[in-house]
Amino acid sequence: MVTEREREAWEAASTVLDPEVPVLTIADLGILRDVAVHGDRVRATITPTYSGCPAVEAIRDDLTLALTAAGFAEVEVRVALAPAWTTDWMTAAGKEKLRDYGIAPPGPRRTGGPIPLALSVRCPRCGSLDTREIARFGSTACKALYECRACLEPFDHFKAH
Repeated sequence: MVTEREREAWEAASTVLDPEVPVLTIADLGILRDVAVHGDRVRATITPTYSGCPAVEAIRDDLTLALTAAGFAEVEVRVALAPAWTTDWMTAAGKEKLRDYGIAPPGPRRTGGPIPLALSVRCPRCGSLDTREIARFGSTACKALYECRACLEPFDHFKAH
């Protein structure tokens, strides 16, 4: 059973924005894994999108500030690398926020079997499937850079993994 204080801690932690995609919270992104409360102490566990993610320290600081502001005297932020983060942990609302922000959200992750061939990525601006990958890495390592041939706009695509 979740206590009122645990709910308050989760809600405070869930307000923290991802510094690389500031329309997403860390809860939308699925990297907020756990929030445990013990009296005035709270421990939040996050799993970064990849082990070398440069945003981890900023997220740790922002979590500490949010939980301290919520009245917790002692805050610990743990980073768990296993199990590895997957785009399957992103919320549907988070994927919609990406699309509204102009980033094509990831599709479902495939496990096992043949390597999937992505024939196209839908443009988040005009909806066209007439797109092409320009660069395997976009503004961050989690994204690839695409171009829409219909509206001629470049856009990031959040890679599924």
